[in-house]
Amino acid sequence: MAVERDAPRPPLPPFTSETAASKVRAAENAWNARDPVRVSLAYTPDSAWRNRSECFSGRPAIVEFLTRKWAKEIEYRLIKELWACHENRIAVRFAYEWRDHSESWFRSYGNENWEFDQHGYMRCRIASINDLPIKEAERKFHWLQGRRPDDHASLSELGL
Repeated sequence: MAVERDAPRPPLPPFTSETAASKVRAAENAWNARDPVRVSLAYTPDSAWRNRSECFSGRPAIVEFLTRKWAKEIEYRLIKELWACHENRIAVRFAYEWRDHSESWFRSYGNENWEFDQHGYMRCRIASINDLPIKEAERKFHWLQGRRPDDHASLSELGL
């Protein structure tokens, strides 16, 4: 009996700077769409996560986590930037802005370490994140919710 596999998810490791940057932008686009099921499909079925103080694994847990996250983090807008890559690993830095239900705004900064399987699915995601309260006037991410426009400044260009 053949084992059914997900189709390869290019770009595939080993990564170059260009292919890693493409993988990072694809992840940013998916997260900005805020569709937990769509996002979960970029990960292996048993993908292991550490996000802040939470540790869990598997696509159903990823969907549950992201559903809860985006119910709390309203008007979420994210920018990711490649930090480094080697073979099947990518290091990313990111910032995202969001508000809570009391209309308080935050900018969350962090780093992620990603490890991929040979088919281009992320099998491990380790995220360290810090939240900074900001005033609405201090926001830097003003595009309509969804994909960040190609001409929008990067984290480095914004001085973040």
